[in-house]
Amino acid sequence: MRPSLEQALRQLRLSGLLSSLEVRLQEAAGNRLDHAEFLELILQDELAVRASRLVERRIRWAMFRETKNLDEFDFGFNPSIKRKQIHDLAACRFIREKADVLLLGPPGVGKSFLVQAIGHQAIKSGFLVLYRSIFDWARDFLEEQNPAQQDKMLSRYLKPDLLAIDDMGMKQCRGAAASTSWRSLCVGTRTARR
Repeated sequence: MRPSLEQALRQLRLSGLLSSLEVRLQEAAGNRLDHAEFLELILQDELAVRASRLVERRIRWAMFRETKNLDEFDFGFNPSIKRKQIHDLAACRFIREKADVLLLGPPGVGKSFLVQAIGHQAIKSGFLVLYRSIFDWARDFLEEQNPAQQDKMLSRYLKPDLLAIDDMGMKQCRGAAASTSWRSLCVGTRTARR
């Protein structure tokens, strides 16, 4: 590849195109692709790289404990969890409809796994997600005394399309957060209302 072409691609921030250009040039020559076909291929490469990076950034921003995929969940472990209902949630219609979802059950049945897996699927579907435990939530708001920082924190919680609050009712909160302890065992998933 010519150094001037490489420099231009870097300057235009076309790293996906840059990484695949040599292979695509050989493919175009071997398959006698016309200019439009070649251009379409290299642009698809760039778009694929950008989409992948966007998903990676959104997964980091979501702050999942672990990245979970729904196909890894063992539905046989807890037959009371309805596979169809979970897959319907993973289709993210409830996010588009701005509906709330609440998963209830005792510890260890897979609620946290499912919420993270549904959040991961939501990111892959183009939604912005934030995952926090109730303890993170209480710490984020109760420890921050600066009003400007509190507004920034509130904006962070209102920005996502899906806000998943986990571990509600699992343990008693300490200190100033004690007044926010919950009596029921639940994993809350809600959509931000704008």
